[in-house]
Amino acid sequence: MKSGLHFLIAARRSEIDALEQLARTSELVGAVGRLVHALQRERGMSNLFLASRGARFGDQRDPQIAECVALEQAVRLGFDRLEAEAHGRAGDGNHTRLFSRIAWVLPGLDGLPALRRRIGALELQPAQATAAFAKLVAGLLSVVFEAADGATDPEISRLLVALFNFMQGKEFAGQERALGAAALAMGRVDDAQRAQWLHLVESQERCFQVFTEFSNPALLALWRQSQSDSTLAGLERMRRIGTVHPGAAPAGGLPDPRLSQAWFDCCSARIDAMRTVEDQLADDLRLQCGHKTAQARRELEDYQRLLDTLAPRDDGERFFDDVLAPVPAAARPAAPEAATLYGRTLERSVLDMVQAQSRRLQAMGDELETVRASLNERKLVERAKGLLMAHRRMSEEEAHKMLRQTAMNQNRRLVDVAESVLAMADYLPR
Repeated sequence: MKSGLHFLIAARRSEIDALEQLARTSELVGAVGRLVHALQRERGMSNLFLASRGARFGDQRDPQIAECVALEQAVRLGFDRLEAEAHGRAGDGNHTRLFSRIAWVLPGLDGLPALRRRIGALELQPAQATAAFAKLVAGLLSVVFEAADGATDPEISRLLVALFNFMQGKEFAGQERALGAAALAMGRVDDAQRAQWLHLVESQERCFQVFTEFSNPALLALWRQSQSDSTLAGLERMRRIGTVHPGAAPAGGLPDPRLSQAWFDCCSARIDAMRTVEDQLADDLRLQCGHKTAQARRELEDYQRLLDTLAPRDDGERFFDDVLAPVPAAARPAAPEAATLYGRTLERSVLDMVQAQSRRLQAMGDELETVRASLNERKLVERAKGLLMAHRRMSEEEAHKMLRQTAMNQNRRLVDVAESVLAMADYLPR
């Protein structure tokens, strides 16, 4: 018959397996981040290429595409490794949602060559190219989201939540770069573009706020250091030029098309600086996975040595110590022999370890629930926006604005308004 220590060892081995699996998933997240960064840059170049009717960025696109292709292959290899690993683990449902996201995004990667050919042939408008790249990047970010949602260690989960929100905020910054570059290059910004521009600015701020909540002081210091005052000042100045309403602009105040390059360069400097923070997050994630795994392995070795030493009898008397009244001194039996005392001391230490493990897992579970609350709130808000978009014929920006405005008017949290909208789903017209 197996003792409690046998199962404590089995639990620790299972935890090590989960941590090693999480480390491989984290490596994939890093590869996805590098691909997303390269695609964001390709998107910006493609927009200026289309807006200028091929006069600009024609030479730069080819090396950028080559970089994207190489990074894409690394991501595909990561996908393949995860699938092969899961294939050997019958009944392991940890990757169900993650694999569903990967299945959705692969056709987008397959369609990239055709998209690039159409851009090269000037068959698309800048807004169409932006939307196409944004859809693909959104799919890749959903892979990161599911990796964060599936993490079982709270400290690693915190880093994944911070990384996902940072990458999402950086993607909104990339969309803003593409939108602003195309609009300024054409010398006009219509009301729809203006509303989308403002929405992208607000979305960035929201994502970076969540990032700061889940980051450590070193990451926050690096984030502040990466955002130079001169870059931010230039960004805000050109934002005002692009988003000011025509009625409030100076006479003849159409955007100067020459600002397009300055805007692109300013945004690129900011986004490239964000890459240092993203890389540090990925490094911290890798180191944390390694640290946790090494710690679990050391504890497993301690358990195994104890199992090799433990006497074969399994005395469970101490299991009930906390609920049974103490035995009076006069009624206590004579002191046991040294060998028996040694065996019982070991068994008590096993029970102590089991109880410590139980307390640790409970604390981890409580902290994990706190970390995942941010992800769950995002799911609710996204579902509510999708419902409004489907039933009210709204754009994503309009749906989010409606939820936010309702929350402000009713002095409620955004997630509470989203829950109310979802509760009314059955009563909305189809």
